[in-house]
Amino acid sequence: MIANALDLDTTNVVDPAFTDVPATNQYYGAVAALKAAGIISGYGDNTYGVGDAVTRGQMAKILATAFDLTATGEAVNFTDVTATNQYKEAIDALSSNDVAVGFEDGTYGVAKNVTRGQLASFISRAMKVEAVEEAPTVEEPTTPEVPVTPEVPEETPGTEGEVAPETPEETPGTEGEVAPEMPEETPGTEGEVAPEAPEETPEAAAFNLTVMHQNDIHANLDNMPKTVTAVESVRAENENALLLNAGDSFSGTLYFTEFEGQADIAMLNLLGVDAFTLGNHEFDLGASENGHQALVNFIKAANFPVLTANIDFSKDAKFDGLFTDGVTENAENGEIYSAIVKEVDGEKVGIFGLTTAETADISSPGSIAFENYIEEAQKAVDALEEQGINKIIALTHLGYDDNATVDNDLELAKHVDGIDLIVGGHSHTQLDEATVIDTNAAGEAKDATIITQAYQYNEFLGTVNVAFDENGAVIVEETSSELLKIADFEANEEAAAILAPFAAKIEEMRTTSIGVETTEALTNPRSSDEGNEAGISVRNSETALGNYITEGMLQRAQQLNQNVVMAFQNGGGIRASIDAGDVTVGEVLTVLPYGNTLATMDVTGEELKLAFEHSFKEYPKESGGFLHVAGARVTADPAQPVGERIVSIEYKNAEGEYVAITAEETYTVATNAFTAKGGDGFDMFATAYAEGRVTDLGLSDWENFRDYLQQQTEITNTPKGTIILK
Repeated sequence: MIANALDLDTTNVVDPAFTDVPATNQYYGAVAALKAAGIISGYGDNTYGVGDAVTRGQMAKILATAFDLTATGEAVNFTDVTATNQYKEAIDALSSNDVAVGFEDGTYGVAKNVTRGQLASFISRAMKVEAVEEAPTVEEPTTPEVPVTPEVPEETPGTEGEVAPETPEETPGTEGEVAPEMPEETPGTEGEVAPEAPEETPEAAAFNLTVMHQNDIHANLDNMPKTVTAVESVRAENENALLLNAGDSFSGTLYFTEFEGQADIAMLNLLGVDAFTLGNHEFDLGASENGHQALVNFIKAANFPVLTANIDFSKDAKFDGLFTDGVTENAENGEIYSAIVKEVDGEKVGIFGLTTAETADISSPGSIAFENYIEEAQKAVDALEEQGINKIIALTHLGYDDNATVDNDLELAKHVDGIDLIVGGHSHTQLDEATVIDTNAAGEAKDATIITQAYQYNEFLGTVNVAFDENGAVIVEETSSELLKIADFEANEEAAAILAPFAAKIEEMRTTSIGVETTEALTNPRSSDEGNEAGISVRNSETALGNYITEGMLQRAQQLNQNVVMAFQNGGGIRASIDAGDVTVGEVLTVLPYGNTLATMDVTGEELKLAFEHSFKEYPKESGGFLHVAGARVTADPAQPVGERIVSIEYKNAEGEYVAITAEETYTVATNAFTAKGGDGFDMFATAYAEGRVTDLGLSDWENFRDYLQQQTEITNTPKGTIILK
């Protein structure tokens, strides 16, 4: 279209050298002519993106270059075109020449795709500007009408591939833009608000998709009968709504301790989950005697497919025959896939899964390996798009804004093209309103990606209604989300009956006293707790509960090895609080649900310093690797740079005096086997383990904790002062 408008020679052209535009491509001539004229350029990988949509910002740059337009002092100040926007100069040039128009809300829509009708109107106005500039040398009327209608034949084969062949001409103006382009007989009105499309004619969605979602349930099943009712209420309004689970069903309560996932799968099957991705805690039993057998049993019992595109199961024989790579159109229940296709109300929707690579550090995956999430995500998207699928969901357990050097949803949205919706988990983030990402990692405009997450522990059912245009792009203005509070629903009787035998066994365990009473609760705060304005967390601050756990570890370890000088426990392994009053076995198990064992380890003072630097690296943000300590005191200065925050580490000697550690000396310390093997990213401990400096004592962590509590004459919620902040 542009090539013809400029009367460029599209037959005798030089090879544009774009790898995706060979000489046999129907758009070869136009692309080559425009490149030769300096009007277009390709991507850094030597492709042009012949099938890509074009945004209004990109269109402005192309037209300003093609028609040699420059800005005057009358440019429109669109609210979404900042001074630093890469397309501002071009947009100013177009708007000041009455070529560019905006929206009624004062925005230009820099990231929106253009329709073919809109493009034709913009080009025709640009041509009029050029004609006016040439008027003194032309005897005939200066408003050429020819270029407008002769464009029609060219649009039929695809408009030379240069701008937006995605939207049919029959629906001009569907971008929600102002009035389906004003007639050319009324020049001068295009840049004003009045001619823009009225509010009552917003861009119409070609397809609406409703997705329910949950994440990080962590075996909190008591409210599941209410969850069933919540799901049924959404399906009553939209029977085609999908239900997706973003992982971490395992670990956290006695339901998992006792039934190892079987209670969870019974409830998820009843909910009618459409797809589930594996979280890091699904691999918590990997170091147990039976390895990942409980996980395999969970997957095989599922009435839904399990998704993850970045896990290599090949070295664990328990998963033989369970995993299928690539895109699967007719996925079987109880199997693992990279990506699947679901048909929803006559439309095909692609869904793929991702699991955080942090699993290698914060769980026990054993021989299971994790691959680069961005690379595997792009492979999955490309494979789905090759099948003509343009509505794509990433079901992830990466964390919303988790450690960006490893993986998170925000980075995924910025680095991977083609994802429309990310349903996430892992960071336990409460997104009351979905996040919209419409720029890529380079800050360039892109089709919108919606990100949503529904907090934790089965407290909410997330819902998101995504509107798609006819090209499969998200219409942000028509997309909405909401978190439904599970407590507000009535329990489903069938679900309650299925849960009942599991709950009866758990209640029996919960009610068995350990013979200890507390006068106040031992709290286990998280930054995300309602009303926790100070942000105090078991993952960034010393707690009394952490003191009692580590003191029990230290006492037991010293009974077996008198050389042990201190003990420490990762905050991520402390999972619940203890209420005031009679302490039960159930409460103790819920605090320490992972079945970890006590280990001793010989490390140097330098390794200890590195370990506590690692403990404070995220401070004041939460980190599962934040260490609680007994038998020592650690002084830190959070104002210093990461890696330079530890001021001193001192241990208490036999006389009760504090002695500073030295870098060269070797010390014997106690911790749980998970941390001793390098869990939570403690690489210095992984080295010690590999070198044979770790001894697993085989003693249950919850039993050590129970025994220590039974010895106390007074239990308070006041921290002991083992962590000192300057």
